[in-house]
Amino acid sequence: MAKVLGIGGVFFKSKDTEAIGQWYKTWLGFEIEPSFGGSVFFPGNLPANAYTVWSPFKADTDYFAPSANTYMINLIVDDVAAALAQVNEGGATLVGELESSEYGDFGWFMDPDGNKVELWKPAAEMPTS
Repeated sequence: MAKVLGIGGVFFKSKDTEAIGQWYKTWLGFEIEPSFGGSVFFPGNLPANAYTVWSPFKADTDYFAPSANTYMINLIVDDVAAALAQVNEGGATLVGELESSEYGDFGWFMDPDGNKVELWKPAAEMPTS
């Protein structure tokens, strides 16, 4: 049986793909590829302990609030507090408070298109189970 080996991308609709790409480039340092207007993140460039999660949430979850979307994007960053300050300066709406757990640091914002984005800096040592 064939099996999935990882997440190949995050794809979403936007009213202005060029503007949202430029916003992420300006405020989070995305390297936008002109050929398709998005970014590629190679595994070798990720910090230690970074990984991708695929996880369905219950239909009545409020974890994605205040977004009306049925999905949330999670981005791995090198400094959650600094990234939140940058996107705040760029007009994003911050959501909740910075949180730390055994998995690392987390923070959230709403981008200009109304997508809730979770920022994550992996912990130096991760739980084993």
